[in-house]
Amino acid sequence: MASKYDGLARIILQNVGGKSNITGIRHCVTRLRFNLKDESKANTDVLKETDGIVTVIQAGGQYQVVIGNQVSDVYDAVISVGHLEQLAEGLADESGNALGEGAGGAKPNLLNRFIDVISGCMQPILGCLGASGIVKGLLAFSVSMGWMDPSWGTYQVLYAFGDGFFYFLPIFLGYTCAKKLNFDEFIGMAIGVGLVYPNMVAMQGSSPLGTIFAGTAFEMSYTITFLKLPVFFPASGYPSSVVPVLLASLVTAKWVYPFFRKIFPDTVKLFLVPLCTVCVMLPLTYLVVGPVSSLLCGALQWFFGLIFNLPVVGGAVAGALVGAFWQVLVMFGLHWGLIPLMYSNIGTLGYDIVLSPNNVCSWTEFGILAAVVLKTKSTKTRGIAIPAMISAFFGISEPAIYGITLPKKKPFLLSCVVSGIGGAVIGLLCVRSYLSGGLGLFAWPAFIKPNPAPGENPLYSMLVCIVVAVIAVIVTFVITWFTYKDEPDRKRTDATPAQKAPVLQDERSDAPTAGADCLTKNVIVAPIRCEAKPLSECKDEVFNSGVMGQGVVIEPEEGRVYAPCDGEITNLFETLHAIGMSGPEDTDLLIHVGMDTVGLNGQGFTAHVKTGDRVKAGQLLLEFDMDFIRSKGLPVTTPVVVTNSDDYPGLTVHTGNVNHGDALIYLR
Repeated sequence: MASKYDGLARIILQNVGGKSNITGIRHCVTRLRFNLKDESKANTDVLKETDGIVTVIQAGGQYQVVIGNQVSDVYDAVISVGHLEQLAEGLADESGNALGEGAGGAKPNLLNRFIDVISGCMQPILGCLGASGIVKGLLAFSVSMGWMDPSWGTYQVLYAFGDGFFYFLPIFLGYTCAKKLNFDEFIGMAIGVGLVYPNMVAMQGSSPLGTIFAGTAFEMSYTITFLKLPVFFPASGYPSSVVPVLLASLVTAKWVYPFFRKIFPDTVKLFLVPLCTVCVMLPLTYLVVGPVSSLLCGALQWFFGLIFNLPVVGGAVAGALVGAFWQVLVMFGLHWGLIPLMYSNIGTLGYDIVLSPNNVCSWTEFGILAAVVLKTKSTKTRGIAIPAMISAFFGISEPAIYGITLPKKKPFLLSCVVSGIGGAVIGLLCVRSYLSGGLGLFAWPAFIKPNPAPGENPLYSMLVCIVVAVIAVIVTFVITWFTYKDEPDRKRTDATPAQKAPVLQDERSDAPTAGADCLTKNVIVAPIRCEAKPLSECKDEVFNSGVMGQGVVIEPEEGRVYAPCDGEITNLFETLHAIGMSGPEDTDLLIHVGMDTVGLNGQGFTAHVKTGDRVKAGQLLLEFDMDFIRSKGLPVTTPVVVTNSDDYPGLTVHTGNVNHGDALIYLR
C-alpha cells in the first residue's frame, strides 16, 4: 500500500548511495540509522536541504538521517520502496559482511562498534521499558498519595507489568542482542532465561560458601559450584541486569555460535547448535562473564561514587558534567555507553544518581523553542519548531537540537549551559531515579521512591526535578526572547508560462544544441523530445509539492536524454535513473527518468557520461528503454527541476509539446 512518505523515501534511498550501498538499516525515536558500504557516495547536502529531513549525522559508525516524530512511518516507506526487508532484519549483506561492516569487511573503529552494538541492542526495547517504568512510577505515586494499597488486586496486576518487564530484562536483551549480532534469537533468550531462572535466583539467599572483595563495591559470594568451580553472584543477582547478557551475547556471536555452526553438518544443526551453544555459554556466563561484568559495573559505580562523594562540590560537579554534555553525547550516540550503567545502578543499588541530571536537558530545549515559536516570523522555522517543542516536552530533544538550536549555535550553547547548571543542582541535592521510566514529563514518576522510610518524603526527588525543569524553561525562554534573531523566509515568485524560444539544431538530425544564445538568456532547454506539463501534475508528491525545487514534468517521446545546457555532471546515480548537473548561473539541475525506476537497479539504462564530466548543451547523456520500463509497470514520466530554485525567484517554465533544444525553463 502506497504511503505519503514514499516520495521522501525515494529521495533518501537515492542520496544514501542507492540500495546497493546499504548494508543495514533501522531506526530509533527520531533517526533512520544506515550502515553504508561507502559514506562518500551519500549526498549529504541534498538530504539536509530536503523537506521532511531535519539533518544528517555521521557518527557511531552510522549514517543517521534525522526525521523527527514521523521516523517510523518514513522507515516503513524506505523499507517498502527499497525492498530492504532483509537488511531491516539486521542480516548480513550479499557479500557476507555483517551489519555494520563496510565494503570488503572493513569495520568501524572499536568505539564506534561498541556504541553501535549497545544502541542496536537497547533501542528495540526502549518503548516497552519506558512504559513499564511509567506504570511502576505512577503506582508508587498512587500509594504515596493514599489512592491505592499494594494489597489490592488492581495494584498487583499493573505491578506485574511494571516490575516484571524490568525483572526479566535479560531475556528481552538476549533476544535483541542475538538479532543485532546475527545469531539465533532464541539462543540469546535461553541465556537470559538461565540468568533469571527462579531456582538460581533463590540460590543467592543461601548461606555463602565463600566471599571475595567483602565490604567493597566489588563484593561477590558463591553458594554453589559448577564442576567444583565457584559460581559467583553479585549482591543483587542477575535479574534486571544489562551488562552480563550483553557481554555473553558478544562472546556467543564472536566465537561459540560460529564454531558450532561450522563443525556440525546441516542435518543436525537444528538441535545440536542450540544445545551445545547454550550448554557452553550458560556455565561460562556464570563462571566468567557474569563476574567480570559485575566487576566492571562495580568499578564504574565506584568512580562516579568517588566524584559524588567529593566534599561539598562532588554532586554538583558530576551533575554539571552530565547535564552540560548530555546533548553532545546524544548527538554522537555516545550516551548509549552510559545507559547500561543506569540500569546496573538501579538493579544493584535500587536507584541511580549518575544520569538523573540529564532530565533537565529536554526542558531547556523546550523553553528555547517556545520563545522561537512566539517570536519568529518565518513559517519554515515555526513549522520545524512546533513539532520539535512537542517532542522536547516528552523528552525527545533531537528534533530541537538538529532543527533549531544547533544550526543557530547560540541557542544550543544556551541549552547546554543552563542544563549544566540545572544538572549541578540536581547532583548537589542527591536526586535519585528509582526506575527506568519515560522521558520528559513521563520521566518524573521514576523519581518517586517506592518504599520510603518512616517520615521520609517519597516525592522529594521528583519535586526537585519539577522545580529545576520549570526554572530551566523560564530562564531559557526569557534569554531566547531577548537574544533570538529571526531569519525570515525567502520569498519565491510563482512560475508563469513563458514564450517558446526557437529550436537550435546542429548537424545531427537527432541531437540538439542550445548554443550560446540560450545560455546568455539563462535558458534551460528541453533534454528530451516530449510533452511538458506543470510540475504540480506529477503524481509523485515530493516533486509536485516543490520539495525538490521548481521545474516541469515531461512525458518523453523518445528514450534519450541530452544535456539541457553547458555544465558539469555532479551526480550520475548508481542506478542510472537520474542525473544531477550544474548549469548556468550556478543552477543545480535534476533529471529524474521515470517513477520508481530506482528499483530497476540500472536495467534498461545506458549511460554515456560519468560523474565529474564536463558536457556541452545537446550532448547525449543517457539512453533508456521506454518499452522495458513500461513492461515493469513503471511510468516514464520524468521531472526536470532546478533543485536550488529558491535562488531564482523569477523562475518561469514553458509547457506543451517541445522538441530537442526548445526552451523549457527560464531562470528569470
